[in-house]
Amino acid sequence: MISSCRSNYKGYNKIMERKQQVLKQIQQTTEPISASKLAKELGVSRQIIVGDVALLRASGYPVIATPRGYLYEHGHDQHLYKIAVRHTLEQTQDELYTIVDLGGKVLDVIVEHPIYGELTGQLQIKSRYDTEMFMAEVITSASKPLSQLTDGLHIHTIECEDEEMYQRIRLALKNKGYLYEKEDK
Repeated sequence: MISSCRSNYKGYNKIMERKQQVLKQIQQTTEPISASKLAKELGVSRQIIVGDVALLRASGYPVIATPRGYLYEHGHDQHLYKIAVRHTLEQTQDELYTIVDLGGKVLDVIVEHPIYGELTGQLQIKSRYDTEMFMAEVITSASKPLSQLTDGLHIHTIECEDEEMYQRIRLALKNKGYLYEKEDK
């Protein structure tokens, strides 16, 4: 009985140590780190890492799951803005290029679903390369972007250095016809 308790205690410690290693690696990177990469480095399955991250998030750690992996949400030195846009699926890449080319970072996409309410997908797109990787995933996956649930209408949280940058992005999106401005009826 005592050896069984010791064995369980050692197993518990091993799990706790692994979770701390996962957290430390996610906190120390500025680029998304995949569950597969973490699993390989720690000698466990991808599913074990997914479970560890879920437990870390449930414990209050600000770990963000992006399409390219996990990020730790450190405090923002930048300014955050919400912007409503509407466009076709084919215009998605141009919309994202417009934002990142003007210095913005697209943190997420938000849609209002009639059944589920607000749905948010993490993007963390800060460059043309990130945009191209996202678009490649859109093309090759069987899933569609969240904006397709709402006829192209969605909101982005964007990170900018200052209000001036945000206004340049807003104007560029307006000039391309992507900025959603509610019509008065």
